[in-house]
Amino acid sequence: MNETYQEQVDTKNHLSQLASVGQIAAGIAHEVRNPLTAVKGFLQLLEHENKPDYINIAQTELDNALTTLNNLLQVSKPDQEEEEKQSFHLAVELESILNLFQDKLYHIQVVTQFKDTDNSIYGKKNQFKKAFFNLIKNAIESIEGKGNLTICHFAAHDELIVSIEDSGVGIPTEKLSLLGTPFYTTKDHGTGMGLTQVFSVVYQHGGKINIDSEEKKGTTFTIRLPKQFNLQKRGVKRLELDVEESSTLKDFFVANRAKFENCLLNEAINVRDKIEEIHTLGNINLLNNAHKLAMFVVEGREHELISFAKQEGVAWSRYSLTIAFKLEWVQAIRRTLWDFLYNYKAGTNSMSDLEEFFTLEKNINQMIDQFLNYFFISYTKYKDELLESQRKLVENLSVPIIPISSNICILPLIGQIDSYRVSTIEDKAISEIGNSHIQTLIIDFSGVAQMESEVARSLMNLINGIAMMGCKTVVTGLRGEIVKMLIHLGINLDQVADFKGTLQFALKDYLAGNNA
Repeated sequence: MNETYQEQVDTKNHLSQLASVGQIAAGIAHEVRNPLTAVKGFLQLLEHENKPDYINIAQTELDNALTTLNNLLQVSKPDQEEEEKQSFHLAVELESILNLFQDKLYHIQVVTQFKDTDNSIYGKKNQFKKAFFNLIKNAIESIEGKGNLTICHFAAHDELIVSIEDSGVGIPTEKLSLLGTPFYTTKDHGTGMGLTQVFSVVYQHGGKINIDSEEKKGTTFTIRLPKQFNLQKRGVKRLELDVEESSTLKDFFVANRAKFENCLLNEAINVRDKIEEIHTLGNINLLNNAHKLAMFVVEGREHELISFAKQEGVAWSRYSLTIAFKLEWVQAIRRTLWDFLYNYKAGTNSMSDLEEFFTLEKNINQMIDQFLNYFFISYTKYKDELLESQRKLVENLSVPIIPISSNICILPLIGQIDSYRVSTIEDKAISEIGNSHIQTLIIDFSGVAQMESEVARSLMNLINGIAMMGCKTVVTGLRGEIVKMLIHLGINLDQVADFKGTLQFALKDYLAGNNA
């Protein structure tokens, strides 16, 4: 599709705006970031003093300021991050990004219409992942309550086109032209830097953005990107690392800890924005844990790795953290380990020993796979145990046996009763009669509208069983439909139960008799 003259002018104007803001931002950021970083370092030294809460607040605010400055630098110099361009399938990355929002999609209907998925684009994959993460995040946050999110992917001529359509609050027409400008946002809380990054990445890769929006109807972002026709394979990543020819693999990782962290953050582009949130929600330090996992792998400490994986699984399950973030984080650790392994072998002039290289690579894969296996087993086990305990709690609440005197209790039955619930009622009633020595159990049916014949038989058999334990049963609140069914089934409980029209009548008679 040919770009119109007006589209070319609009794109150039927007790029010019970003460039102007970027030049100013770069100067401010460089001047301010260094003293802020120094202040943060001193705050860390003071962290163990008498006012740790104040220190934590100060560090959080400094981190926010540093993040804003880094975002400004990214707008001014989007190529500053050390990321190589590569060929990749955008549809695959969109699928992985959607997985990161599973915990936010309970009330949102997501429709994906992906065509021409074998088409690829060429560029900085992590920057694109962050850009589309921001677009999808904005779309979800614009939807109040229930709504729809539709993501389309298709090829047309020499372009790959992605549209993200939401049924959210929409954007006023007069404000559409301001979108993508740093610090302009339609949100109550926000900096506008997310959309600025989106525009920068798309424009820097030769793409175009179109926005259609209507208030109270929703917004559609359409991104057009140049399609790549000859798929290029990604090569190895050469890094500037500290390595001596005689150093061990462990020494190499220890010496390059800070660079490992930087490479990891660039690999896990969308997880890094969640680091503080995950730490706040679950007291989990992703970076420290990444270093711990890396050292377990490098040193071959398999049993400690398994124990660590189990602990991590429980922690993520306990705090209901989005598991897709953990999976992306661990896979980023794996890729970073591969890059470091290559650079270690290259730096120690031992690339010729292919057998050792592939042995080390295989060990890395096996250890990471081991971690993931035990993490998911532990995560699932804890979640299953939690669900089981919640199920038992619900069962206890659905079969409440209420004592009203030392030997008289009420069992009110409410709602639909099926065969599974009958079994629960049976277990609870028999156990309570035996444990609490109940002499009279009033079973109130006024909350039960109807029941199946097999369920009725089971409940009547329970009443016979209660009589065998020496406990008197009083049945109240039977509806006409249930009585007709009992007559039709030939069930007669006159010998083992008393019948009262209402619970109030039963309480009046039996409490009066009990007091006498």
